[in-house]
Amino acid sequence: MKKISLTLATAGMFVLGTANVSAAMLQDEAAAEASKGFTQVLKEQFIQGGPAFMGIVLLCLILGLAVAIERIIYLNLASTNSAKLKQQVEDALASGGVEAAKEVCRNTKGPVASIFYQGLDRAGEGLESAEKAVVAYGGVQMGQLEKNVSWLSLFIAIAPMLGFMGTVIGMIQAFQKIAAVGNLSASLIAGDIQVALLTTVFGLITAIILQIFYNYIIAKIDSIVNDMEDSSISLIDMLAAHKK
Repeated sequence: MKKISLTLATAGMFVLGTANVSAAMLQDEAAAEASKGFTQVLKEQFIQGGPAFMGIVLLCLILGLAVAIERIIYLNLASTNSAKLKQQVEDALASGGVEAAKEVCRNTKGPVASIFYQGLDRAGEGLESAEKAVVAYGGVQMGQLEKNVSWLSLFIAIAPMLGFMGTVIGMIQAFQKIAAVGNLSASLIAGDIQVALLTTVFGLITAIILQIFYNYIIAKIDSIVNDMEDSSISLIDMLAAHKK
């Protein structure tokens, strides 16, 4: 009886020690995961997602950001102080005529100054010709402002679609494994399902990031276009007053 009791006590101590070791290992793993930075975790999850669809999603993100940054720089350079330009053109018309006003527009960057120059260049042919030139060149400038924006919207649409496609393919692979083995095991299909879900997550993240830039760019374009239209009306009024 004493030997049996000693054996049971030894076994209990062994089980307790094993449980303590396992708990300590789990705590160490949790602490290691917590100590990882967001960038490190993101990189690991991206690698686990597989190179096929993840690479294409990453390419969409890089190209989309390149287009967005280029458009933001261009639009910021295209923004001018229209009130100051209108005052300078009005003063130039009063003091030096149309040629002096055209010189002011030549020395000023931005679509508003370009539209002013085209209107002033046709001012000698009458107000109607000047107005037509302003409207026509305004359309040209609007096209320049919206250049490549359609590519950004394309990347926003494609990125989540690629993620969903990766999810569907991952689920198909998981069901193929189940059909081949003949039984449902979570460990058997867990890896495929994880890859499938990761492609969707990164596709959505890409779309969200690009959508924020897209909305900013569209708002900036609308602001510049409204400024162009308002300035065009002011230019025709200034020419009409100058003709009197």
